Amino acid sequence: MKILITGGGGFLGFKLARVLLARGALGGKPITSLTLLDGAFPSAAAQESRCKLVTGDVADAKILASVCPPDTDAVFHLAAVVSGAAEADFELGMRVNLKGMELLLERMRQCAKPPRLVYTSAVAAFGGSLPPVLDDSTIANPQTSYGAQKVIGEYLVADYSRKGFVDGRSLRLPTIVVRAGKPNAAASSFASGIIREPLNGVVSDCPVPPETGVWLLSPRRVVEAFIHAWELPPEAWGTQRWLNLPGITASVAQMVEALRRVAGDEVAKRVVYKADARIQAIVKTWPVNFRTPRALAMGFKADSDVESIIRDYIADENIKFA
Repeated sequence: MKILITGGGGFLGFKLARVLLARGALGGKPITSLTLLDGAFPSAAAQESRCKLVTGDVADAKILASVCPPDTDAVFHLAAVVSGAAEADFELGMRVNLKGMELLLERMRQCAKPPRLVYTSAVAAFGGSLPPVLDDSTIANPQTSYGAQKVIGEYLVADYSRKGFVDGRSLRLPTIVVRAGKPNAAASSFASGIIREPLNGVVSDCPVPPETGVWLLSPRRVVEAFIHAWELPPEAWGTQRWLNLPGITASVAQMVEALRRVAGDEVAKRVVYKADARIQAIVKTWPVNFRTPRALAMGFKADSDVESIIRDYIADENIKFA
């Protein structure tokens, strides 16, 4: 089993790599090769000798040829210019999120047999006038460049799958909380920041009002979802190759209150509301409430509550807070 993870140096990509290595197999077959592609890697990656680390651009056809040889079996495509950055730099978002997607699919089409692909999309696929609760019949109507690029990627994955070039599956991710490490350029970065930074003894400036709702999923659950999505047989997907992942809805105020219950008043007081009109304009287009019967019927799982997400983060990252 030869596996490629694009965006393998990111928090989720590297977490996925570690879980796969711990399992030793994917789809019941031993993992013989695991290649990670990214623009940069965390220092911990250099200590992981079981991975091949390739520093490069996902929109570079020569790089893709080197990391996706003809006998590649599995691809997890996580590489992306995230929401805030894609909105601020249109050309960069188009090059990485769209051209990179096209080049990767074309490279996979050259493989000896159709590789199985898991593509990470996002709830940024939705926007505009939305029903109070979205479900599997809600039409994608992105209101950001990032969302538009992700939806185009979904359509490409579906068509390449229809043609038999790849066996693709697109997952629309909720906001992933709590992401370890430093804040990134995603408009949703605050959702992790209001938990992560206070636990690290740092004040977190929250750019949105406390009543702002967010559709959440933990890193543990999303990595489980990546693997589960890959291991499902093609007939489980049928002709609908995209999926809204299950999650939980919480307001910023509820997240801070959960932090208070887990870590105490002094930690929770480190969240400071500091309005940012640019971030608010992006976040307010995103949906908050979902029904995900298809995903649940296919075996995908949500977290139980925000407190459990915070406790899992503390345990996984060995956080010592005060």
